Amino acid sequence: MAPDAAGTAEEIRGAAHGTAPVPLSVLDLVTVGAGRTATDALRTSVDIARLAESRGFHRYWVAEHHSMPGVASSSPAVILAHLAAHTDRIRLGSGGVMLPNHAPLVIAEQFGTLEAMAPGRVDLGLGRAPGTDGATAAALRRTDRLNEGADDFPQQLAELIRFLDDDFPDGHPYRRIHAVPGPVQATSPGGVQSAHRPPVWLLGSSGFSARLAGTLGLPFAFAHHFSAQNTIPALDLYRESFRPSAVLDAPYALIGVSALATDDEKEARRQVLAAALNMVRLRTGRPGLVPTPEEAEAEAYDFSPMEQEFVQSWNSNVIHGTADEVRAGLDDLHKRTGADELMLTANAHGGDVRLRSYELIADAYGLPTPA
Repeated sequence: MAPDAAGTAEEIRGAAHGTAPVPLSVLDLVTVGAGRTATDALRTSVDIARLAESRGFHRYWVAEHHSMPGVASSSPAVILAHLAAHTDRIRLGSGGVMLPNHAPLVIAEQFGTLEAMAPGRVDLGLGRAPGTDGATAAALRRTDRLNEGADDFPQQLAELIRFLDDDFPDGHPYRRIHAVPGPVQATSPGGVQSAHRPPVWLLGSSGFSARLAGTLGLPFAFAHHFSAQNTIPALDLYRESFRPSAVLDAPYALIGVSALATDDEKEARRQVLAAALNMVRLRTGRPGLVPTPEEAEAEAYDFSPMEQEFVQSWNSNVIHGTADEVRAGLDDLHKRTGADELMLTANAHGGDVRLRSYELIADAYGLPTPA
């Protein structure tokens, strides 16, 4: 394995702290609660990123979503630049950028810029879903032909990696096109630009990206938080498909986990009910701001039988309760899946509740405390 590739592997594989079984990380949807603004949500993101850095969380990712009033993460690269200005060490990345929504060159330029802002601590996580509904995806892509199949995504991925590495072969129509900032600057006269580029991750909620990540020898992130029934099959497929590469000599898989810790078990139930109501509205074509627990409780008896079933199913995959209960749930999930890293997402109405959740989980595992 080449020195640069070994460095990349070191960036991918985090270190566990305290009594945590594996590295812990954060997935941020930049949720906006009723009565709050996007500005409030982004300030919370900065607060959580700073807390995560100070307590030894390994990485902080932002997910791309569109046309959802309660999710202010439509522009991961912009948010990551903001977080880079307010942190010093924690890895920052996309969880993920939806590759079919963007030209590969644009993504390479954006993440080359982020790498220049925060050298050696940027991840590029890629997904193939639109992160929204079909009509919004068509508006993003300026076409009604939405391709997310096996033929298009690998080709887009290969093109993006070529731009990141600046290594299109001679005769390729893009041979003389360069993503800047990027490696081309190191080969220009007087160039001192680092040739390093962000590690690429593949994200998925089914077997497609699991198999592709394994075949290419890339790290894999699975969306357990909304596709729990597919977690173990996808991880098994990833490990079975894995082929050593210049990036990794062995599989590395993280899973996204919905986890919320509060000082009181009853409060945890109230908060996750509100988050579930938000999902009910989204799934039934009524997306909005994340409701308050009081609003969710008021609607509790108005849920239809089908909606009640959805709420129960959704919340069964949310690890919630006191810090000790959440720690036990995370430990059990790790044992069942063998995940190499747990990436926690706390969905709640208030930013203070989300911030407190990460603090409680850090305390429960004895993660480092700020000097």
